[in-house]
Amino acid sequence: MAVADNLIANESIEFQSEKHWMAPIRASGVFVLLLLGFALLRWLSPTGDGFMGTIGSLLDLIAWGLLIAGVVGIIYNIVAWRTAEFAVTNLRVVREEGLLKHRSSATLISSITDVQSKVGVLGRSLGYGDLVILSQSGQSGADRFMTITKTEGFRNAIMTRKMSGSTAPAPAAGAPAAAPVAAPAAPAAAASAGSDPAAALSSLADLRDRGAITAEEYEAKKAEILARM
Repeated sequence: MAVADNLIANESIEFQSEKHWMAPIRASGVFVLLLLGFALLRWLSPTGDGFMGTIGSLLDLIAWGLLIAGVVGIIYNIVAWRTAEFAVTNLRVVREEGLLKHRSSATLISSITDVQSKVGVLGRSLGYGDLVILSQSGQSGADRFMTITKTEGFRNAIMTRKMSGSTAPAPAAGAPAAAPVAAPAAPAAAASAGSDPAAALSSLADLRDRGAITAEEYEAKKAEILARM
């Protein structure tokens, strides 16, 4: 199922990513070893009659099993690479991945507490990395997107939507309208409070003390302001 087929009412995609071609290579290390094991057993397998012939037949049987397992595993990883989609919408972070073993997840933007990205030297040169999305449930509920393209852009899209506030879907026809809720756009206002970082930090702290923003949002925006100094 594609991400676009899993959207809810009034939800729109703002940023998309997919698995990098390095993904099946990283995931297929064990299966490559199985293929090497097949070649090794075939080379070591004795021939002849009697006891040695029996040993050779047993090693051949094991070798063919390793070959089948290795080939099937590599093909599965290639299919998983081609079918994986990741997206940031105005409401959620959505993942659709896998074919036979389909994995689907959706995390509300409002419940996300942190987004961690890991891009190594090779990943930076080839354009891939890993992303860990933390919600209010902590590490136990972390959602991990491995070897995806546009890692930093994906992270920035999540944080931008988080700081500006997710857009809630409109109520269904006939349903009572919900009471208006102030959008947590205050951090953006604090960041734009002139070119004076001290004033921006003071405004941001005031918003935190009044409960307009969370402590996590305060720390994230504070780090952005300090980085510009």
